[in-house]
Amino acid sequence: MAETASNDGFVVFDRVQKSYDGVNLVVKDLNLSVGRGEFLTMLGPSGSGKTTCLMMLAGFETATHGDILLGGNPINNIPPHKRGIGMVFQNYALFPHMTVAENLAFPLEVRKMGKSVREEKVKRALDMVQMGEFGGRRPAQLSGGQQQRIALARALVFEPELVLMDEPLGALDKQLREHMQFEITRLAHELGITTVYVTHDQTEALTMSDNVAVFDDGRIQQLAPPADLYEKPENSFVAQFIGENNTLEGVVTEMKGDICTVQLDDGEILDATPVNVSKVGERTKVSIRPERVEFSKDRLQEGAHLLKAEVKEFIYMGDVFRTRLKVAGNDEFVIKSRNAPDQVRLEPGNQIEIGWLPEDCRALDA
Repeated sequence: MAETASNDGFVVFDRVQKSYDGVNLVVKDLNLSVGRGEFLTMLGPSGSGKTTCLMMLAGFETATHGDILLGGNPINNIPPHKRGIGMVFQNYALFPHMTVAENLAFPLEVRKMGKSVREEKVKRALDMVQMGEFGGRRPAQLSGGQQQRIALARALVFEPELVLMDEPLGALDKQLREHMQFEITRLAHELGITTVYVTHDQTEALTMSDNVAVFDDGRIQQLAPPADLYEKPENSFVAQFIGENNTLEGVVTEMKGDICTVQLDDGEILDATPVNVSKVGERTKVSIRPERVEFSKDRLQEGAHLLKAEVKEFIYMGDVFRTRLKVAGNDEFVIKSRNAPDQVRLEPGNQIEIGWLPEDCRALDA
């Protein structure tokens, strides 16, 4: 589902297409509107078109068709350095021969700001990213995390209304990356900056964004707040790409309002919420999140659907247990359950019953 571009957006892609060879479209008829102060993440696998969209917005690539607007004005023909956009890349792109302070002062010099104004803005930007002591150092004397903070400060130093970030945390280790996710989100909201962020990391997208645009094959498959994306995927691609997901394949045998009945390929019958199936006889993939499945009968709510399952693997993961089961012919069906004192420990080969509510189960495209 692509959102229709609206003129009240601060950043607007209006029927934008991009082809490198004149034949194959990397971005296909993109309509997207980003509100002022919004943190939007473009998420998708490699080659899905997300980075190309960011580069067109930055001015490093030109749209083959359509318009890109910033604050209501078309920017297709405005060169990158005149767009007033802050940029943060994965490789930091700091000048190695300059000190940290000189790196930050550079975009201000380009904008012909006076020395005292430059010094004040550099100090404020360094304090913003908790790097006030490091102005006299060179990039080679900093760790990867420190360099990324400086790259972030440089993008913010001239107070742009829009900041673009292309996989900025990809080179950092897990703990530092998680810390920087919260730092970037906090700064963006405190400063009221419109942010367009590109990543292929789903967790990053879900934790940082106001809205996420999921790209595949040059199109937006779904544009929604993180919770809606996870809880209410609109097609099989989004369900599989965002978080962990179980699928069972079958055929729709009955449609009754907001519930449909599906006969699974092994003959089992279950009820599901029809999302993009519309008629009896249609093949479907039924989608259920691992944490929505229960294998303790006393925890199952009334109306829950029961299926037989065989335990294949029971893995301790600290805060959760991950149980892999064979369900309706699928050997890769997973349940995640909280590590609690009353948690039943299962063994491979155990025969159990599992269940879930029809509203937690979505009938998607096959």
